[in-house]
Amino acid sequence: MESQDDLPPPPPLPPSVEPIRAEEAGDLPPPPPLPPSVEPIRAEEAKKLAKPKRALIARPGYGKRGNPINLVTNHFKVSLKTTDEFFHHYYVNLKYEDDRPVDGKGVGRKVIDKLQQTYASELAHKDFAYDGEKSLFTIGALPQVNNEFVVVLEDISSGKTAANGSPGNGSPPGSDRKRVKRPYQTKTFKVELSFAAKIPMSAIAMALKGQESEHTQEAIRVIDIILRQHSAKQGCLLVRQSFFHNNPSNFVDLGGGVMGCRGFHSSFRATQSGLSLNIDVSTTMIVKPGPVVDFLLANQKVDHPNRIDWGKAKRALKNLRIKTSPANTEYKIVGLSDRNCHEQMFSLKQRNGGSGDPEAIEISVYDYFVKNRGIDLRYSGDFPCINVGKPNRPTYFPIELCSLVPLQRYTKSLSTLQRSSLVEKSRQKPLERMSVLTDVLKRSSYDTEPMLSACGISIAQGFTQVAGRVLQPPKLKAGNGEDIFTRNGRWNFNNKRLIRACHVDRWAVVNFSARCNCKDLVRDLIKCGAAKGIKVDEPFAVFEENGQVRRSPAPRRVDDMFEQVKTKLPGAPRFLLCVLAERKNSDVYGPWKRKCLAEFGIVTQCVAPTRVNDQYLTNVLLKINAKLGGMNSLLQIETSPAIPLVSKVPTIILGMDVSHGSPGQSDIPSIAAVVSSREWPLVSKYRASVRSQSPKLEMIDSLFKPQGKEDDGLIKECLVDFYTSSGKRKPEQIIIFRDGVSESQFNQVLNIELDQIIEACKFLDETWNPKFTLIVAQKNHHTKFFMPGAPDNVPPGTVVDNAVCHPRNYDFYMCAHAGMIGTTRPTHYHILHDEIHFTADDLQDLVHSLSYVYQRSTTAISVVSPICYAHLAAAQVAQFIKFDEMSETSSSQGGTHTSAGSAPVQELPRLHEKVKSSMFFC
Repeated sequence: MESQDDLPPPPPLPPSVEPIRAEEAGDLPPPPPLPPSVEPIRAEEAKKLAKPKRALIARPGYGKRGNPINLVTNHFKVSLKTTDEFFHHYYVNLKYEDDRPVDGKGVGRKVIDKLQQTYASELAHKDFAYDGEKSLFTIGALPQVNNEFVVVLEDISSGKTAANGSPGNGSPPGSDRKRVKRPYQTKTFKVELSFAAKIPMSAIAMALKGQESEHTQEAIRVIDIILRQHSAKQGCLLVRQSFFHNNPSNFVDLGGGVMGCRGFHSSFRATQSGLSLNIDVSTTMIVKPGPVVDFLLANQKVDHPNRIDWGKAKRALKNLRIKTSPANTEYKIVGLSDRNCHEQMFSLKQRNGGSGDPEAIEISVYDYFVKNRGIDLRYSGDFPCINVGKPNRPTYFPIELCSLVPLQRYTKSLSTLQRSSLVEKSRQKPLERMSVLTDVLKRSSYDTEPMLSACGISIAQGFTQVAGRVLQPPKLKAGNGEDIFTRNGRWNFNNKRLIRACHVDRWAVVNFSARCNCKDLVRDLIKCGAAKGIKVDEPFAVFEENGQVRRSPAPRRVDDMFEQVKTKLPGAPRFLLCVLAERKNSDVYGPWKRKCLAEFGIVTQCVAPTRVNDQYLTNVLLKINAKLGGMNSLLQIETSPAIPLVSKVPTIILGMDVSHGSPGQSDIPSIAAVVSSREWPLVSKYRASVRSQSPKLEMIDSLFKPQGKEDDGLIKECLVDFYTSSGKRKPEQIIIFRDGVSESQFNQVLNIELDQIIEACKFLDETWNPKFTLIVAQKNHHTKFFMPGAPDNVPPGTVVDNAVCHPRNYDFYMCAHAGMIGTTRPTHYHILHDEIHFTADDLQDLVHSLSYVYQRSTTAISVVSPICYAHLAAAQVAQFIKFDEMSETSSSQGGTHTSAGSAPVQELPRLHEKVKSSMFFC
């Protein structure tokens, strides 16, 4: 190598870029000031911008504890031949003839299918993988870089009425004017396919070897789109065959005009064993087909059309598709008429005698169909018409001529009864599920999909074998130092006392149920409590609801009951037992909880007893004991204390979740909850903070909310409570369990939510640097485990961290609970960040143990208790306010905040000081 001395000198700079000499620099004028829009970045902002993003950590090792168990899983091995081919990605731009963008769901697929048929030769007979929106993929390039086409859809079921009209737009179907001489309703579209990128197929094979590239995720996305496209066609075919051949095994009637339709889910997954195809049974809710009026009667649980609430009907019917008789034409419902069929008028154009000039006459929809069309209407006259037109051009049909078409997704929320029915009727034991999945794989005909074949993909027919381990259950402690022995993830308190029993004093009973004998209930509760070590005093009083207000709105009933309590008790009660008439969906529940927890700070337990026995009373007492500050049982390693890493230094455990409104309710605020452990070294005691935020927003935006010198965020409340309840010690370690996020949101949790938590810590003490471990728990996945040839579910404590886990990232599956119904669904834990440096065994043991500290029951639960508590807290506080009334009340009540720059969201009432650190959510 040449030395620097041997290198030639650099060429001289041209005059235009001569260097400025030091002595000349002082003669230069100062630079002009920056405009306000480009103010210099402040030091702290520059620090944030410069901070590198955190990346998901790699797996540090595998767990070894537990008894080995051989399992199989519903992943099917995918073989991939090496290929040098490329996926070509094209951007899809769909427009109408007048250049308006196409925004209707489902239209894109119809247009692309027609494009492929019409222009097959121009497109070199290429197969398409289309995501239904803006992306289209081919294997190899299309003949041209930019492709522009005109596509005409001829679809008699489009629901458009340009050709033959109907009541409301001047020319009803079958009108007396001459029909347009074309059998189909046509629509012209412009399609532009613009080249976007090339994606090497080799990226998939490289990823499976642990060599991920910039193209890996996109390549797997492409083959997933191919798979879903094929599955959609095959699944739709199988479901339609089942439906039209009246195969009841694939459909369950849930009541209320709703059916469960059994289908299947499939997706490609990159795993440690290579690429696999994950197939699982899934159930989709569909509308029960048939006459519209029958659906409404079932949906509203009424026995006559006269009792239908047409406001609710309008919401239930919107966007559903119908066929009208006798023409058998398909339309989409946009609403209902303002008047009933007898009174709803429209202008009908008729030719006036021999002159040929059209004349408009006003006629009712009822008279038109009866007199002009000769159709006998039996009951439609007194009810609104179905509107299938446009906002300014309504198109009406009498309701009895309309029938809902089959296989339409039901997007509204299910009632408690419907959900229970769905679970009951759609559950499958392990062997049955395995049989169904084997049959689905055979009937799906993946080997006939040309694009999968072109990718060199073939799919094995057998379930993938995995090696699992069964962890030993943690030992539990009851009162008087007694051990609790668990069996199959369950235990009981027979002949045992609670480890920290409370004293139920200064309490009363309020009775909103006319059926409950409260005297007997109180007697049995006192007796059962004594056996468990809980001293239950005689209540001050039993308050019966005033019969005159029983039919009043729920808030008034609650106010009336509280007036009784305030006037007849000597002082504020510490605890109120509330007896409700309905176990679920009681109108009184929300207002009652708000009154007790937010306004007065009174601990309360709601019950709706139907069959009172020792087990029922014990379950009620477990909740009461936890709410009043007691503990039912503790981990033995918690009392020692001997939890690895956690018991050595002050450690807080957080559970975070966001609950959203039901499907179809896009305007209801989401509820964010954070629960936190207290009284370290305990890991069984928690408290909760809850906030509202913008609808459907998954990221929690109120973890850190500085307001001047104060922080009004969720995390500060948790940290301050830990400090005060744990001997004035700040946590040196923070373990975060996050629920409800998908893999695509992991980076946001890791780099946005974790940053907010760190900022909340720094706001309290700039020098404070706790260590963090961040874990995401997922239940909404499709991986199941089975014991080959065995009819039972996998045993509680089963953990899998190999084979079907991620090839590089740190994750594992755990079945902590005993699956008593259907097939056990494991929880998938993803460790995104770990500064505490748990070993794989210690972390799996901790997660397993945290499934045994749930104070509401005597069973291990399927996910760690902090996450369950966060879900319960969000659900309970959400009941404080009926969100469908929030928009009407927010202006009068004040109390709104803006979430993430969006529209104002009304704040939830804050918990009263007396109960805010209690386990009110138990």
